[in-house]
Amino acid sequence: MTPIKQLMSVLIATTALAVGASAAMAESHGAKIIVIGGKADDPFWSKVKKGAEDAGLIAKATGGSVTWLGPQTYDNLGPDAAKLIRTALSQHPDAIVGPDWVAEAEDAAFKEVAAAHIPLIIYNSGGIDAAKRLGALNYVGSDEYVAGVGGGDYFGSHGVKNVLCVNTLPGATNTENRCKGVADGVAKQGGKSTELPLPSSSFGNPTAVAQAIKANLLKNADVDGLITISAPDANSAANAISQAGVGDKVKLATFDMDEQGLQRIKDGKQMFSIDQQPYLQGFLAVSLLNGFVNYGLDLPTKPVLTGPGIVSKDNVDATMAGAKAGAR
Repeated sequence: MTPIKQLMSVLIATTALAVGASAAMAESHGAKIIVIGGKADDPFWSKVKKGAEDAGLIAKATGGSVTWLGPQTYDNLGPDAAKLIRTALSQHPDAIVGPDWVAEAEDAAFKEVAAAHIPLIIYNSGGIDAAKRLGALNYVGSDEYVAGVGGGDYFGSHGVKNVLCVNTLPGATNTENRCKGVADGVAKQGGKSTELPLPSSSFGNPTAVAQAIKANLLKNADVDGLITISAPDANSAANAISQAGVGDKVKLATFDMDEQGLQRIKDGKQMFSIDQQPYLQGFLAVSLLNGFVNYGLDLPTKPVLTGPGIVSKDNVDATMAGAKAGAR
């Protein structure tokens, strides 16, 4: 067979496979999936939303849909999230994705989802224990305590002894676990960490966050490491460190990341970021539920972990392209 005939044969076979796949997809009734997450304009949650919407293209091709529900603010996070869960339930979806941010406020609503026999995946916050407790199919995300331990250990192994963990969402399970993990991780290296809880109304207010951090740094001269729970907070912290004149002493780090933080890592002005790959959280949660509703597919792997990973000067270049595309 000539090379041209071989190429034609491959093209014909590929076309046949594509037609067959399209026909199989057309036979599916589709899955109406509702995803509960953070504010759509939140830099972190915009990445989760992008992942969910990209997976939603497959759901749409099979006749389904993906709808995003998020709070207007984070001032009343737990009760507002519970309302969103019940709003999702009222729309009679085929499946629901949601974070268990504040268990005592949300669990009753999630149990209503289970009682209605609607497939559920917990993601981002709560972990596999929450998924099991609530009758969910799986948990997709990072183990926040483990991520915190990794960050604290990294600090300690690089000579940092006294870490300040800035928490702008105190009371939320995932952020509390992050700061606790940092404390336990740095303690293994002989250091210590304290939590600085700020009112949740300060989340997204860079001036308020920067001023609070600056005041604490000026009051506590022995702090030599600082970690925030979000990339925007890290930007505020970088300003606070500069304003306090302690840039030579205080090493900055954060959970999650944005292009500003990655550039600071590249420039040597930030030690590291802890990455949980938010894009994958949205993409995998929606993909798994779409497969379950349409085809009865399920994974034996529980939980499905998307992190943590440490992004430092050693691997920052490989991460920056993904950030520019809106996926890292």
